[in-house]
Amino acid sequence: MDSPDGAGSPVAAPVIDLNADLGEGFGRWQLTDDEALLSVVTSANVACGFHAGDPGTMRRVCERAAERGVVIGAQVSYRDLAGFGRRAMDVPPDELADEITYQIGALDVFARAAGTRVAYVKPHGALYNRCVHDEEQAGAVIAGIRTAGGALPVLGLPGSRLHEAAGHAGLPTVGEAFADRAYTAEGTLVPRREPGAVVHAPDEVVKRALGMARDHHVTSLDGRRVEVTARSLCLHGDTPGAAALARRVRTELAAAGVRIRSFA
Repeated sequence: MDSPDGAGSPVAAPVIDLNADLGEGFGRWQLTDDEALLSVVTSANVACGFHAGDPGTMRRVCERAAERGVVIGAQVSYRDLAGFGRRAMDVPPDELADEITYQIGALDVFARAAGTRVAYVKPHGALYNRCVHDEEQAGAVIAGIRTAGGALPVLGLPGSRLHEAAGHAGLPTVGEAFADRAYTAEGTLVPRREPGAVVHAPDEVVKRALGMARDHHVTSLDGRRVEVTARSLCLHGDTPGAAALARRVRTELAAAGVRIRSFA
């Protein structure tokens, strides 16, 4: 591909990772279509039993991900099965750090048994949102990651306290964006309890994914342009028709010249 000025210098095609939250079931209850999503994404954020997931589910998702060459990440959470990890909680830092270590370790056993490993960490739900602004909770998450896996990359919102703490600890950070979530003018996610927080229209989700991957911006809920620097795009798996929408997003990105490749 040549540069727009006609000088003939090569221009690198944009590269994006596609991640999804998987293994979010418990016992006989299943939420995500793991099989379908694993045929689309390049990275799988696997629930580790605190907001969803159980040993059998963790094992099966790790096995399927390894078979398909999908990178496995630990989707760590507050201990909140009843609230799906979306309720605000106050957990002492030392306790939270230990719980993060525990979750990563549990998933890594199944990942290694499947011939791979946990390659990164991403907080879930209320913990994800809390670590955008809360220095203490973010630091506890990073302490737990360091105990569990040394220099595991941390997937999260660019500019967050989580990424700041990871940088201070020498851990790699990976910026993430959400095509199906509304943004504030400050570049943070609109809380799910507010109207318009989740984008449901497939055409709009595809449009936003293309804008984020190619042009590095998205329009906020109040109509302002927000710069987005992300190496990974999250495709939520817990909404109706999620697998079909994820497949369409991947197809449209590829058609637009975006290379789909994991960051790990």
